Amino acid sequence: MSRETEVGDSDALSIDARNVHLTYSDGTEAVKRISLKVPRGEFFGFLGPNGAGKTTFIKILVTLLKPTEGKVHVNGFELGKETQAIRETIGYMDQETRVDEELTARENVRFACEAYGVPQEEREDRIEELLDLVELSEAADKKAGDFSGGMKKRLDVATTLVHEPPLIFLDEPTTGLDPKSRKKLWEYFERINRRGRTIFLTTQYLEEADQLCDRIAVIQNGEIIATDSPANLKQRVGGHILEIELADDEEIKDRAADIARNADIFEDVKVDVTGDGINVGSDKIQDRGADLLVKLRDSDIPIKGFNLHEPTLDDIFLTITGERVSTDGEEAEPERVDISEGDK
Repeated sequence: MSRETEVGDSDALSIDARNVHLTYSDGTEAVKRISLKVPRGEFFGFLGPNGAGKTTFIKILVTLLKPTEGKVHVNGFELGKETQAIRETIGYMDQETRVDEELTARENVRFACEAYGVPQEEREDRIEELLDLVELSEAADKKAGDFSGGMKKRLDVATTLVHEPPLIFLDEPTTGLDPKSRKKLWEYFERINRRGRTIFLTTQYLEEADQLCDRIAVIQNGEIIATDSPANLKQRVGGHILEIELADDEEIKDRAADIARNADIFEDVKVDVTGDGINVGSDKIQDRGADLLVKLRDSDIPIKGFNLHEPTLDDIFLTITGERVSTDGEEAEPERVDISEGDK
């Protein structure tokens, strides 16, 4: 019997985290009282700026970090008491590609099957199935070292799935890939999720979360500050967004923001100052945006450009957190504390 059918009972939850807190040895609070529930079969997104605590929290869930406080159940198994059972029922894929470049694609997947204890009589069928899933069947006998970055990531997906885990953690898995390769991975993730597997995704690409996730949790400074579907989160912005590009002058931006907030052409308006200018959101922005541009021009505000668009998750971040999601740099690597069976 596979581990997929041996998950513990926790009211059909893949993840049940309650008041999870992690304080580093220097006193820094990396994760602050996080509680969340992820039902089985959900595609769940965990989003936040670099350094917000995304990677730290996912390392707790995959048993690589021990929380200071709180209780976590993964696939019904309790973190710290049933660590091995958790590890046997999850897949984990991060930014680093972990394939052996000296082996062929087929050999990489076969090695992963051996490492995870896939019964020998099932291995060859499993290898063929997974190589077909990630569209590497024709390159099965080529060395991974000759693969492009996108192909290596696809092979990484295959090795992550060899033991048929019911829950898969993806920690910014498409970072560094070109848009075509990134979207190809999206197809595989969607296909995997449609087969009933739960996916927990952290990403710096807002379009990625928007397209893939059923629900999203927004994290900032180690705390969850919003959880909802992408559509409901977008409704918080309200209507379309008018991006107005201004001169790189804080005084000009502040003046423009004040004019937009106090304009009598909108009943309800949301204005954010950005690095490039201001963003104005309102249910009437499509009809009255031009009037605002005229008002700014008449107030001697130099406008370099403008763009009207539907709300994106990047707009959500700006509205909720006051900052945009950074795609530069990486979250600081947390101190690794391995958990052994029976730790509490």
